[in-house]
Amino acid sequence: MATTMLLRPDEERMFEGQPKGFPFEGFHMEDVMLPEDDDMDIPSDEDDEDEEEIQTETGFGSVVVVDNLPQVPPEKYEKLSGVVKKVISQAKVVIREGGFFMPVDEETKLSKGFAFVEFNSPEEALAVRQVVNGFKLDKSHTFAVNLFDEIDKYMRIPDVYESPEDKKFEPTENLWTWMMDKRGRDQFVVRYGDETEVHWNDAQRAQAEEVYKRSFWTESFVVWSPHGSYLATVHRQGVAIWGGPSFQRLHRFSHPNVRLVEFSPDEKCIISYSSREPSNPNEKAGLLLNVYDCATGQRLRSFEGSIDDYAVGSAATSDGSLKWPIFKWAANTFIARLGKGSISVYELPDMVLLDKKSLKLEGVQDFAWSPSQPILCAYQTEQAGGNLPARISLISFPEKRELRQKNLFSVSDVRLFWHPQGDYLAVQVDRFTKTRKSTFTAFELFSVKERDIPMEVLELPNRNDKIVDFQWEPRGSRFAVLHGEGPRPNLSLYAMRDMKTSARGVQHITTQAGKQANCIHWSPQGKFLVLGGLKAMNGQLEFFSADDGEVMNAAEHFMCTNIEWDPTGRYVATSVTHIHQMENGFNIWLFNGTLLYRVQRDQFFQFSWRPRAPTLLSKEQEADVVKRLKEFSKRYDEEDSKILEETDVAIVAERQRMMEEWKEWYDTKREWLEWHTQGLNQLLGDRLTEGDFTVEEVETELTIGTAEEIVKA
Repeated sequence: MATTMLLRPDEERMFEGQPKGFPFEGFHMEDVMLPEDDDMDIPSDEDDEDEEEIQTETGFGSVVVVDNLPQVPPEKYEKLSGVVKKVISQAKVVIREGGFFMPVDEETKLSKGFAFVEFNSPEEALAVRQVVNGFKLDKSHTFAVNLFDEIDKYMRIPDVYESPEDKKFEPTENLWTWMMDKRGRDQFVVRYGDETEVHWNDAQRAQAEEVYKRSFWTESFVVWSPHGSYLATVHRQGVAIWGGPSFQRLHRFSHPNVRLVEFSPDEKCIISYSSREPSNPNEKAGLLLNVYDCATGQRLRSFEGSIDDYAVGSAATSDGSLKWPIFKWAANTFIARLGKGSISVYELPDMVLLDKKSLKLEGVQDFAWSPSQPILCAYQTEQAGGNLPARISLISFPEKRELRQKNLFSVSDVRLFWHPQGDYLAVQVDRFTKTRKSTFTAFELFSVKERDIPMEVLELPNRNDKIVDFQWEPRGSRFAVLHGEGPRPNLSLYAMRDMKTSARGVQHITTQAGKQANCIHWSPQGKFLVLGGLKAMNGQLEFFSADDGEVMNAAEHFMCTNIEWDPTGRYVATSVTHIHQMENGFNIWLFNGTLLYRVQRDQFFQFSWRPRAPTLLSKEQEADVVKRLKEFSKRYDEEDSKILEETDVAIVAERQRMMEEWKEWYDTKREWLEWHTQGLNQLLGDRLTEGDFTVEEVETELTIGTAEEIVKA
């Protein structure tokens, strides 16, 4: 027998006016009384239907719709299903069991020309759309792949075209006004704490002049574009670029949880990267790369997939994680990435795969583009158990023509170094000895812009020396090598041509022994370089002249973590970042090692010079400037002297202003002091001149207590 729940009298008063049995059983919903002006969030038929539509996920995030399929009869249904599944398998995903459905028209018995495919995760569905969308089955059928959740968005597109409203044109600020500074100064950006600041480097006054300052401008770091037109800031929602004298925001690029960004060499594009951790043990970590147009803010293309597919060869670290950058730019015409046994090259600005297929290179481990022309250098490891040698290839694009190749044997490792002007290519080859218990190093040097691309081999006097660093002179034919064992390696300078006759051939210039350094930093204009002893070497610095082959100055920036030349090659910045708890800040040095000024900042994160746009002068005009350098130098020396005089006058004027402010303050207080003193005289009279107290010496005796005791004999 069912038990009926009854209410006590005090509980019945709580539900007065409600039907009998409420709120348990035996009542009808129509009889329930709702409070006035409160529908309890229960919609009615009279509600306004023009409410703003809320977008929600349908729960079909892992389902895609493959459209533009052939319409086939029942006897070809299984064959077409197999073809579609095989094409989808190129995305390296697994279709969920029972997750493939291709509808059939009940009247004609033909398939309807589309299919629904379900995967194990939304990320796999995104990967399939990336790989399969646009696949050309035949002349009449090109696959169109869309996420199921996006179908509703397409269905809401009106049948009748409605022209968008014209937006009012708002001109942007001049992005290059900073290049027109009358004194030819350069800017830099610093980050410390929650602050981001842009400054002029005012070397004549030995100070940093603030240009712009903003708190919480970025959540991680900032990046200048290669010509200095934009400054990119990174946020959890995406990336923003700023420019102009007031650093107004120009565009925002949506990319949640973005971690890294990079501009193209011509500043036309920007690429952003984010990673995704696996949600279960069977799922792989994924990544998302977006390429945007900096001028319009439009996304040009996205790359999605597993990190394992991108962490290949030189794009992977020793622990298998991804190494940045993933994509490499080529002379503003191509962008490429490394794959397993291939290099995928995309044409700019359409981001279309060149010839619709990747360049197949078995065992390819690394590649690098020439900075000046679309020539790619690729390194392939030894194949077939060492029977096929390792290989260095120079390939011209877009024709994919091999210009030069070199076979290498017993290779342990290879590193590629392009000259900044694209004139030369250095290939550092570490080879095994015959016993394969140790390695030695040699350099394969290619003169890329000469006929037939001649190649020379350079071995150091002690070929067993460890190569600490290798750097080309940015303008010229020289290069510097730090080599040797122990904490004090040697510095050797070489040239690709004879410095006197210009005859081709590697020439040894000088070797300096026992340098306390682990990195080389050439001036952007060449001639000078800084040897830095970073990290464990506690910031030892040597300012070296390559022309004279001698040290100009030796200095120290204790615990220095970074060294960076300004674009003109006149000044050097050294900094200590937050990885050290003390001495955070930066120093500005003259090219010869003279310390100009230092700035201390707690929690210092970043220092970065603003790059300069390429010169508009021709080579003839540049040569004329060099020829008349003494004439220009005299004028600039006069301007510098005038600036220093103005600085002295400004300092004197500032001191005078501070003195006048103090006198004004003193005059206001003097009136109060006179009034106060007069009041004290009236109140105290002669006692005021006697002072507040007098000191007298007094001797006193104090008996603490007495006691009598009987002494026994």
